[in-house]
Amino acid sequence: MAIALFKPLVLTTLLVSAVSHAQERPTPTADPAQAPVVLAPPALEWTPPALEPFVATYQAFYKRKEAGDATMRVVHNNDSQWRVDLAVRGKRGFASVLGLNIEQSNVFNNEGSVYTPLSQSTVKKALFMSKKVTGVYDWQAGTAQWQGDLKKERQRPIALQRGDQSALVLNLSLMRDARPGQALQYRYVDVGRVRQYEYRAADTTENVQVGDLSYDALRVYRTNGGNDETILWIANGVPTPVRILQRKDGQDEIDLRLIEYQGA
Repeated sequence: MAIALFKPLVLTTLLVSAVSHAQERPTPTADPAQAPVVLAPPALEWTPPALEPFVATYQAFYKRKEAGDATMRVVHNNDSQWRVDLAVRGKRGFASVLGLNIEQSNVFNNEGSVYTPLSQSTVKKALFMSKKVTGVYDWQAGTAQWQGDLKKERQRPIALQRGDQSALVLNLSLMRDARPGQALQYRYVDVGRVRQYEYRAADTTENVQVGDLSYDALRVYRTNGGNDETILWIANGVPTPVRILQRKDGQDEIDLRLIEYQGA
């Protein structure tokens, strides 16, 4: 804490000293021909990807060890209704035991500025167990409710608010909404829980190496997750995150890295 406070103090002192000395000396006549030309840095061009059908394949890592693969799929059902699916498959024994085999599916409406979830299902498969949970977002009744293999208190109805997001729909919303340097807020309603998620997009893009591919990507990270971090990297022209990283207590946990995508 002492170091963090010391640096601004030193900078302020130097600035005051410089101004003071400048006032003591006569101001030389400026030569316009020798005056430096200061150019503002060009604004970062950023075009959010349009919502479109695609199939993306990810390499899945668990605690920095290769554990399997994942497939994300976006399908246009009809009119304004869409579906997003994510299947994570552990190809090795320890990954299956730890419950890395996960299938999720969300149906949602594309309302332009808002993606509105309609239904959600999650299936977890491990060596000695299988759990399934389904939920419905009933916007006419104004409530969301889940049933299946989860605690009773998480099966109670939750009052909905416009803009509420499910887990998978939130990823697509971040793709649509993120701009360099922008802060983002969402109300997360999924599997019987309500949480406020706050994100921030980096000011500039950075190089992200994923296998043999390299992307100029914008990092979008959650700022209020505490010990649970979520980071996405988004690249211009790519309809899905090029990397999705979940960290816990400062350590990488689940890491999905894009290796292929194509229009569905």
